[in-house]
Order: sequence, then structure tokens, then C-alpha cells
Amino acid sequence: MKKSILIRNVFLLFFTLMTFSCEDYLDIVPDRTQEISLLFNRRESAFNALANCYSYLPKKDDIYASFVVASDEVTTPIQKEPNSIKLMKGEQSVSNPKMSFWSGFSGGAYQGSIWEAIRSCNILIENIDLVIDMQQQEKNEWKAEAKFLKAYYHFLLLTYYGPIPIVDVNIPISADDSEVRIEREPFDNVINYIVETIDESILNLPLRVTGSNDLGRVDQVIAKSIKSRVLLYSASPLFNGNSEFYSGFTNNDGENLFNLNYDAQKWQLVVDATEEAIMAATGQGVSIYQYTGDIPTFDETNYINPFIKTQYDYRYVVTDPWNSELIWGNSSPVNSWWRLQSGALMKNPTASSGEAAWQWIAPTLRMAELFYTKNGLPIENDLTFDYNNRYDVTPISFINRYVAQYGQSTAKLNLDREPRFYSSLTFDRGLNRSWGELWNLKMRKGESHGRNANTGDYLITGYGLKKIVHPDSEGDTYDKLIRYPFPIIRLSELYLNLAEALNELNGPSQQVYDALNVIRDRAGIPNIQDSWSDSSITSDPGKHTDQVGLRDIIRHERLIELCFEGHRYNDIRRWKLGLEYFSTQVKGWSVDEDNQSDFYNVIDVGLRAFNSPRDYLHPISFNELNINPSLVQNPGW
Repeated sequence: MKKSILIRNVFLLFFTLMTFSCEDYLDIVPDRTQEISLLFNRRESAFNALANCYSYLPKKDDIYASFVVASDEVTTPIQKEPNSIKLMKGEQSVSNPKMSFWSGFSGGAYQGSIWEAIRSCNILIENIDLVIDMQQQEKNEWKAEAKFLKAYYHFLLLTYYGPIPIVDVNIPISADDSEVRIEREPFDNVINYIVETIDESILNLPLRVTGSNDLGRVDQVIAKSIKSRVLLYSASPLFNGNSEFYSGFTNNDGENLFNLNYDAQKWQLVVDATEEAIMAATGQGVSIYQYTGDIPTFDETNYINPFIKTQYDYRYVVTDPWNSELIWGNSSPVNSWWRLQSGALMKNPTASSGEAAWQWIAPTLRMAELFYTKNGLPIENDLTFDYNNRYDVTPISFINRYVAQYGQSTAKLNLDREPRFYSSLTFDRGLNRSWGELWNLKMRKGESHGRNANTGDYLITGYGLKKIVHPDSEGDTYDKLIRYPFPIIRLSELYLNLAEALNELNGPSQQVYDALNVIRDRAGIPNIQDSWSDSSITSDPGKHTDQVGLRDIIRHERLIELCFEGHRYNDIRRWKLGLEYFSTQVKGWSVDEDNQSDFYNVIDVGLRAFNSPRDYLHPISFNELNINPSLVQNPGW
């Protein structure tokens, strides 16, 4: 109860400030000096302007505006499909772009154009010194926040569109056509601008924001951590020497918008920035999360089992608000019926209402197969796992009673897996800690959590999603959903960034293993060396000693650790693996069957389409190109 009250107070800052009329504020353009002078006359009104700068942060917990639902991680019934899934089905177009950060788009809540966000940041930077009732130090801090946000917004645009214009200052109304029609800058120029702007912001940011009313505001730890991500993207195959895709991609002057020569030293920049970020974060008390809360009565005897404890660690690493691992979270979570939690929350058949529990965001079979075995190995590489018969039905043994219903039967695929599998997914005849209870899940047609004839809310793959659902959330009303800041970046990502960069720079090393083992230790699985050296359990012993093999391991680890947090879509793209992951059928169990043997037949439940190389970058709409003829379209569009 105390935690819930605290969170409401923490969120009050941005819930209150976001109610400031965004439309009115956005109408204030740089030439309307009288209105700007009024806006920046006093601290209170200037704070509204600062809050407006934050208001454009993507709502990652909004079903209809989030890239969490993009990629091949989850799917929904066709009648529920958000634009992110339509994008993945090839329904993107230049006349009607999906999920357009360039122009803004309607989701559950409107996502404003990121260019508007940049303009708002510039307005504050250029005018905050007008405020008469603020000390200069505080002005400098707010200016630094806006400067960082401006850099971050440039990075968001670059992530989806590649080379973009740089807007460091707002264009005055008196500007002529040549000044207004700005061109796209070469990719490396944009990266350098983003990094330099972040570095400038760090000089005046606080080391770490700790006050409960200010959580979510930018500090040095956040800035250094995002810098690590920016440089990681810059060094990645999609953007680093990609002559395969972008040899003919030029601006109107014939200048290449990508450097076509691979630069290995970009990985050194990632290593340096990430080590600095980890040092800054851990120095300010950021640490790998371990659950220390109360244990529900139904698990008091089970919790002595390390396997169960690890599940608690992972159930709460995302949903425990402002926990020790969270570096930066969005402090304005979606407060409406379209939040991700609602779509993922399992229905309680005995509840008086199901309004806030939809039960239709379904992890794909591919994601169920992604997680490791209990030995910390991919299922296809573990000699103790019956991979070829993984879809066969088998009785649930006594040893599996902590994760599934002893005496019932389920697919072999669902047994003998690592703790993250059980803390991330629900499955037929599994167990789920939900609504403050321990549930026995029955997910075949007509059963309590299976497809029901009287509702369109159902899990189309036969799997449900635990990871982003707070275990204490209930779906009777929206007030019973536990709100939390959806993570933008957490400490685990930094260790994964470091491992990837070190391996790309110099190949396998103890330092790479150490970074990965930080993640694996919390996950309750053997370390890299133990899992991949034992020829009695792995079909590919020594894979971790080869740069190419270790690259595959690192990527696999990242896809598991950060699953369902909105990373997979961009990771697959930056690795140039879109055809491998995004051009296959989405598969699941036969959820329209009530018979056990028929339910466990694998079927196609949805399409994914990926046009390479076109779909690696999003299109700029025709309307934007007409407004600014100096812009060039992305290749293939």
C-alpha cells in the first residue's frame, strides 16, 4: 500500500504538468515574442514548458503507440491489431506511414511529431534565462535537461529514418526558403551532433535525481547511459559501412548520407562510453535488481527454492516502480484502457468484471522457443533437451511442480526451461502468479483461460505474457492495475552493450564473459563458460571461444533479457537480420481446439512481411516531401 501511495505522488509531477494545454503551447512559435516572454516570466510557467519537452517521450506502455508490439515477439487477434503489427505485415506506405515519429501519429494517446518535441526543447533553451525568479544554477540545469532531450529526440528520429536534418536552433519566421528547406545530414554528422550535445548537457545535469517528485527527470547517469546506446547503434552493421544497402543513398548534392567504409574504432567508442556509464550508474547506487519485498502466503514455503526466487526477481525487474536497476523510466505511464498491461493481463473468470483485463497480447511460439533450457543453452543446442520432439505432449512430473501442474500434461517445450521463461510467459497447464493469487492455467478452448465463444479477447498463440504485468494488478477496474514507469533503459542493457562492443572490437575475452555472467547469474543459469564448455550437454562446445559464435550468444542473451521491453524491433534491424526474423509466419498452438492432442498442433496464426533493404528505414510521408523538397526519400520508398 505504501508503495502505491508513493508512486502516485511520484507520478503527480508529470500527470499534473501534462495537463497544461499542449495545443496552446505548441502554438507558440519563436516569433511570438510577447507570448514567449509571458511563458518564461515566472518559474511556474517555465516549468510547464519543461514538462512539455518531456511530454513527447514515446509511450512504450501504450498498446497502440508502442514498438513493444512490433517485431515477432507478440501478436494479437486480427480485429485487435495495432498499427505496429500492421507495419510488420507490410502495410507501411509513403501516403500513410505507420508509427510515424516524423509526422506524429494517433495511437491510444496521440504521439506528437518528434520535430515538435525538438522545437519545444529549443524554445526552452533559448528563453529560460528570461525567468526572473530562478537562480542561474537551476536555469542551467533545466537548460541541460532540454539539451539532452533534444539530443535524444534526434536519436529517436535517426533510429527509424537514418540520416536526418539537424535542428539545433529554431528557424525564425523571417527565414527565406533556403533556410527553411533544410537537408538531411550524413549519418555520422548526426551521431556526432547527438553525442556532443549529450556531453554538453552532462556538464550541468545533477549526478542522480533522487527526490520522489522528480523521478524520471534527466541526470548524468541517464545521459551517459543513453550515450552508450547511441554509439552502439552507430557501430552496428546497419549503420557502419553498409555499402550493401546504401551505396547510392545521397542527398540532392550527391553527398553520401552513409559512410560506406566500416570503422572498427566505433566499437571502441561504445566500450569507453559504456564503461563510463556503468561506473556512473553503480557509483550512484544503481544495481542488478533482486526482489526484497513481501512473499505472498501461497509462496512462503516455495520461496526457499532458488528457482522460485529468481522468478520473483524477473517478475518485478520491470514492474517494481523505480527499482534499483531502472536507470530511466517514463514517469508518465498511460492511464487509460489502452495500456499494455490491460492487453496482457489474464482474465479472472470469477471477477465481477473484466474491463481492465483483456488477455489478447500473445507471445509467439518463436519467443517460447527463444528462452534457454535450465542449463543456460538454446533448446536446439542442449543435448539433454528433446528438441526434435518438443511439441509432443508429456505428463508433468513432480520435479516440475513449481512451474506447472503436477499430474497434468503439457508440451515438452514448456518444461525444463530457465527461470526467465516461467517469469515471462504463461502456458497451458502452467502456473501464474496473478491478481494476488496462484493460478492453475487451463488455456484450451472453452477453458478458464482459453478461447471463449462469447468474447474476441483471447490469446491467439496459446501463450500469455507475464513480464510487463505487475503480479498484484487486478482487472476489475483500472484503479487496480499497478502503475509503474515503463523502462527506457536499465542497467542490464549496459552490460549487454559492453559485451557486444568488446566482442566486436577484440573477440572473446574474460571481460566479455564477465559482462554476460552478470545477467546470467541473476537469471539463475550457469555462466557462459560452464554452459558452452561441457560437451555432455552442448552440441557446440567451445562456441563461446570464437568471435562469430560469441556474437550469436551475445545477441541471443540480449533478445531474452530485454524481451517485451521494446528493444527487439530495433536490435534485429541494426544487426541487418530483418529477413531472418521478420519474413516468417507467426506460429502458435491450435487454440480453437479443446482436445489436448489437437490443441498442441502448431499452426500459422499471422503474417510478417519484410522487404529488404527498404524496410530497414521508415518512409518519410509524401506530405513532408512536398513541404520540403530538399528532403530525399529513404531507399526503396
